[in-house]
Amino acid sequence: MIIEPRTRGFICLTSHPTGCQQNVIDQIEHIKSKRAINGAKKVLVIGASTGFGLASRITSAFGSDAATIGVFFEKPPSAGRPASPGWYNSAFFEEEAHKAGLYAKSINGDAFSKEIKRQTLDLIKADLGQVDLVIYSLASPVRTHPETGVKYKSVLKPIGSSYKNKTVDFHTGVVSDISIEPAVGDDVDNTIAVMGGEDWKMWMDALQEEGLLANGSKTVAYSYIGPALTEPVYRKGTIGRAKDHLEATAFEIGDSLKAIGGEAYVSVNKALVTQASSAIPVIPLYISLLYKVMKEKGIHEGCIEQIQRLFQDRLYSDSTPTDDQGRIRIDDWEMRDDVQAQVAELWEKATTETLPSIGDLEGYKKDFFNLFGFMVPGVDYDKDVNEMVEIAGLQ
Repeated sequence: MIIEPRTRGFICLTSHPTGCQQNVIDQIEHIKSKRAINGAKKVLVIGASTGFGLASRITSAFGSDAATIGVFFEKPPSAGRPASPGWYNSAFFEEEAHKAGLYAKSINGDAFSKEIKRQTLDLIKADLGQVDLVIYSLASPVRTHPETGVKYKSVLKPIGSSYKNKTVDFHTGVVSDISIEPAVGDDVDNTIAVMGGEDWKMWMDALQEEGLLANGSKTVAYSYIGPALTEPVYRKGTIGRAKDHLEATAFEIGDSLKAIGGEAYVSVNKALVTQASSAIPVIPLYISLLYKVMKEKGIHEGCIEQIQRLFQDRLYSDSTPTDDQGRIRIDDWEMRDDVQAQVAELWEKATTETLPSIGDLEGYKKDFFNLFGFMVPGVDYDKDVNEMVEIAGLQ
């Protein structure tokens, strides 16, 4: 079939297998172009199919020849209907890993559930014995609690008062004012239940209880802080409370890992175009301006560049520098004073008319469609493509 992008708001309803394949290959080539990482050899990535999770799996496999198990929740293809992009990403990652002689298997299902945890533990036990790195990179909007069966839904809201600012519709380029009403009722608790650290700790406890963590194991979860202008809707909003909980959980996990000489970290990463970030009002406009500034300064990074630098320069360097709250700050280039001052100045000038010249909306749009395998250089989108792609190592 010929597959074209169909969008609804911040979601693309279709994905292109060949485009996803090329994205994966490009990321692999980036890692292979860098020096080898003296990193983990047996890696579990929870949330492995897109964004930072996919980049972590690629970096582990092709940066340090690691065996990888990826857990994700993706929609498989059916005749005439393409799969979700993470399905294709995982299929083509496995294809390239197997070509390189690397172990790679995948589990598709709800990572919050007892069943998927059990299946993953059994696979590690049977095939790898133990793992020495666990990446936690889930970005789900809902979670059914495995003990109580209660379904929680996260929300993107400020706390205490309404938040008014401007944003951009990246499809049309129209800059407009928005007002977001504050959290009410159980909004904060529900968001923490979905996006906080409880599930990460459940995974780590289960792995440790069954002796599946090697001595010196590391685990990393991903977070974001961002600038003052997004604080009310992000870091000081409902999501921020969940990230606070995630970061506090890192210390609990770290304490439990001391018995095996292990470490737990939260890595604060740069603002990037992901399916999750596209849903947050204000963020698309901020990223458009940020991209412009960072590209002009020659310090722009995508997911794969961020994670390669995290692994090479922080996680597996002689020491792992952290901030005063114990977090790895790989957002250091984004948060440089000169970068943030320039973005703040551009923010005041940003309108529908000025954005094409002062921002990088085209770069944002390209990165958004790249997530789904579209607008990828070298791909012929007029060509018939087989949507029925299988994941070879799917369990």
